[in-house]
Amino acid sequence: MNQIERPPLNSDLLRSFVVIAQTGNLTHAADRLGRTQSAISVQLRNLEDSLGAVLFDRSVKGMALTDAGERLLPKAEAAVAELQEMREMFEAPLTGTLRIGIPDDYEGHILTDALARFARVHPGVEVTARSGCTATYPDEVRAGRLDMAICSGPKPIGTRAISKEPAVWATSRLSHVHPDEPVPLAMLDRSCWWKSIPTDALRAAGRAYRVSFRTESFGSLVSALRSDFAIGVLPASCVDEGLQVLGTADGLPELPDIHRSVLFSEAADTALTQAMAEAINATLPGRHARGLSGR
Repeated sequence: MNQIERPPLNSDLLRSFVVIAQTGNLTHAADRLGRTQSAISVQLRNLEDSLGAVLFDRSVKGMALTDAGERLLPKAEAAVAELQEMREMFEAPLTGTLRIGIPDDYEGHILTDALARFARVHPGVEVTARSGCTATYPDEVRAGRLDMAICSGPKPIGTRAISKEPAVWATSRLSHVHPDEPVPLAMLDRSCWWKSIPTDALRAAGRAYRVSFRTESFGSLVSALRSDFAIGVLPASCVDEGLQVLGTADGLPELPDIHRSVLFSEAADTALTQAMAEAINATLPGRHARGLSGR
């Protein structure tokens, strides 16, 4: 019996797959890759035909990984990252200065890994990073005070969406949640959209709460959750082994997705900003809350 001839597998298809998984949306993936949505759709279809597997569940809400997609993603991310490193080996090192704004939840492994990748190839660039609430970043990029910025919001900002992940309820693994008692809430106390996520969701669900902890620092918020002091909302990628994810089974409402976008100053050095964007893209987590659960 003749075997069915499948389309060849190549790195371009894998890169498109990784970006679709990170953004959760064909249009946003196309914007990030600089291609049309129809071209990205064709690439995804070719990849699925090549592997003989369906990689995404399509819905009006976007693209969600199937089990086959979940299995492929870490290998595809590793392959794309390795190929990028091969290309970078032969690039001419850049020089100059780069000012970047990032969300403060990027201060952990994402910023560390991105800077390490960038510095290996471009050790002569001076990088100044500002982290914190991203609400002011669009104005600072437009004014030329930042060369580029990663912004977070309930919807993509601008046209360059880079990733999407769920927000989740999190607390210490030692915590025992009582569905009938008011939620002991830890909140980011600053003027941005993130502050209202937990209270809006709890009010809409009719769930009582009491504010147990307020802070302007994302790091302090995570510390309060790890200490068994309160329950709060985090990006799914920030949940580590010291925390557990809570959900509807614990009497907590669903939460919105977090959209990340990258903005570039028109006055910035394009080569520098694109190089840093590639370094950040290579370190973004493709998988988030799937598989994480509470008790």
